Amino acid sequence: MSKYEGISVEEAIAKGLKEQGLTKETASIRIVQEAKKGFLGFGKQVAIVEVTPHEQTVESPVETAPAVEVEKVERPVPTTTEPQEVKDAPTERLSEEETLKALAVYLTEISQGLGAPALVKIERHSDHTVLHLESKQAGRLIGKHGRVLNAIQYLTQVFIHRTADQRMSVVVNVGDYRERREATLGRMAKQAARKALDTQQPVFLEPMPAFERKMIHGILSANKRIETHSEGEEPHRYLVVSPRRS
Repeated sequence: MSKYEGISVEEAIAKGLKEQGLTKETASIRIVQEAKKGFLGFGKQVAIVEVTPHEQTVESPVETAPAVEVEKVERPVPTTTEPQEVKDAPTERLSEEETLKALAVYLTEISQGLGAPALVKIERHSDHTVLHLESKQAGRLIGKHGRVLNAIQYLTQVFIHRTADQRMSVVVNVGDYRERREATLGRMAKQAARKALDTQQPVFLEPMPAFERKMIHGILSANKRIETHSEGEEPHRYLVVSPRRS
């Protein structure tokens, strides 16, 4: 029994048929795994099928073996959460209250698409708003090193930019990840500053959301021997920590 992979079920089947010199009428095909686009590159998987030739049967003078057809599998339309989907945001500019309600629905759909349905709770502060995603599969919404959560944060910023009638500062949080991340950023900022001063060379930090870059800017602003600036394009924009040139 041979298995074949492809970016789609059709491609995997075609590979199997070609390699074995078969046609759909002379082969048994079983779909092992459907292809998935993933979320911004996370969770992507290829299609896998098993292709085997029909067993040879001896025809009876009375009966003819029935033709075996490949079962057609109805594949669900994948739920994607790529940035361009924000084009479905309301065409009319919304107030802050209306924007937050629409955003909560949007984030709920994203969490469902990631297989981690979440309840969205809104927490208002004087200068920003936090949207808490409460889910039993919180790890899926955070991702390795917070990459999935940062991608969700980027989608949130795009949504607000295209929807709100005023400037808004919104942070998406899952559990206490942002609080733990803040402590990590503090250590990261100090380590980068020391390295920049020791080597007299710029230090390039990992890509991070704008509010995290702003946080490190703030932490290092008191150090007059250090200067910081951002480079790159969203969502891969990163911070550069450099020794201040006299």
